[in-house]
Amino acid sequence: RKEEESKAVEPVSKGGLFGTGLSEWFALPVGITAAVPLIKYEWLVVNEETQLLAVFIAFCVTFYTQGGDAVYKAMDETAKTILKEHTEAEDKVIAAMEKKLEFLKANSNMVDDFEAINKIREEAYVNLNKAGKVKPQHDFKAQMEKAIAIIVQEEQNVAEKAKTALMEEATAAVTAEFGSSKELQKAALDSAIAKIKGTAKAGEDPVQATFIQFFKNKAADAAKSDDGSEAAAQRAALVHKLNATAKNEGFFFQLDANGQPKMVV
Repeated sequence: RKEEESKAVEPVSKGGLFGTGLSEWFALPVGITAAVPLIKYEWLVVNEETQLLAVFIAFCVTFYTQGGDAVYKAMDETAKTILKEHTEAEDKVIAAMEKKLEFLKANSNMVDDFEAINKIREEAYVNLNKAGKVKPQHDFKAQMEKAIAIIVQEEQNVAEKAKTALMEEATAAVTAEFGSSKELQKAALDSAIAKIKGTAKAGEDPVQATFIQFFKNKAADAAKSDDGSEAAAQRAALVHKLNATAKNEGFFFQLDANGQPKMVV
């Protein structure tokens, strides 16, 4: 505040020659008037040094008055360029700092986010542990279902093979029997004619009766000769197939020779 008051009361400079307000051109006659006694009484010795000084001063004055403005403009342009580059650099720094500030503000809840993530991770581990307890049971159930499906498919295949073989044997036996018996051939021909005429009676088909009799005889023979060896062979083949599947697919069990499951884990 004191400096402002002192600046406020400073006198206004008049400018001109020595601050008198007179034109600077008055310095020329004053200088000439002062130079006469100085040179006369040799207070100022005019020699090569003073001449060189005068030339240098004249050069400085000429350079200042004629080229000073150009030098000023060149230096001022350089200063403006430097100032512009410095301002642009500062703007970039400020923009980067503002982005960093926005990033820090956006991540101000980072601790809460990590706590939420840790909570979710703990819940996931708990669920995985529960799933780990249930998964073996689920896998065991799936393995049992697959084994049962294999057994059902194998039984269907065996039954289909037995049916096909029995039909082929029955067809061959009935054909041979009809080929060797003229009575059967005559009865079959009469039955066919009766069917064409529409006078045939139910139960009088000799071909059907022969097939039925063959199956009855076959069943009786099978009951007499059944020692369980065929069923045992079929069971052994099925057990072998199931054990191969269980080994290849990593089942929790395998079957013994009697077809009883044994855990292997």
